[in-house]
Amino acid sequence: MEYFAGLDVWVDETAICVVDDKGEVHLRVAVPTDPEAVYLALKPYVRRLRRVGHEAGALSPWLHPELAALGLPAVCLETRHVRAAMAAQRNKTDAADALGIAHIIRTGWYRTAFVKSEACYRLRLLLTQRRNLKRKFLDLENSIRHSLKAFGIRIKGVGRTGFAPAVREAVADDALTAELMEAMLAAREALWIEYGRLHKLVIRVVAANELCRRFLQIPGGGAHCGPELHDGDR
Repeated sequence: MEYFAGLDVWVDETAICVVDDKGEVHLRVAVPTDPEAVYLALKPYVRRLRRVGHEAGALSPWLHPELAALGLPAVCLETRHVRAAMAAQRNKTDAADALGIAHIIRTGWYRTAFVKSEACYRLRLLLTQRRNLKRKFLDLENSIRHSLKAFGIRIKGVGRTGFAPAVREAVADDALTAELMEAMLAAREALWIEYGRLHKLVIRVVAANELCRRFLQIPGGGAHCGPELHDGDR
């Protein structure tokens, strides 16, 4: 007899369901979302455990390799296929979802999701936060431009370095607005400085990677393009 386990993973708790190759349920339990806790729950079945399925999610990059390192035959399932397979399910509880995943794993009607490496997610985090800082910078700059239009002041025809002097000159005769704009310009400058730090970090990563350097030779490609690719052979 072989066993198949389904995990419904949440931030604090994971529902586990174990079924055999005939579909009979042998275990239903909830444990803390921790690889060791999951392993201990599945330990009585581990010798004949064929597959352990879990849906792709925010915790998958951490949980999947940890389960595999503990010797569990972990399979990361593509979310879209899991949702389609369980669309007709009546009870939308964690335990019911774990049972549904266990049956999907047992039948083999699933598509696996590729789990990227931890190093890849670090690069993704770097690129995401770099983009967030630039967006906040542009949002703040546009907010300054639009707020001054209420006084008939239109800031245009100035570059990034000329923006702050143009704003200061435009509100120089209004003490309250001038002080307000100083605070906004200081925040804008701080965002630009920190964005520059992350951009330099991206450049350092690219300089140390041959594949990323080759991407720079593609017309329209920038330093951020290379780190976005996890595996050039895929």
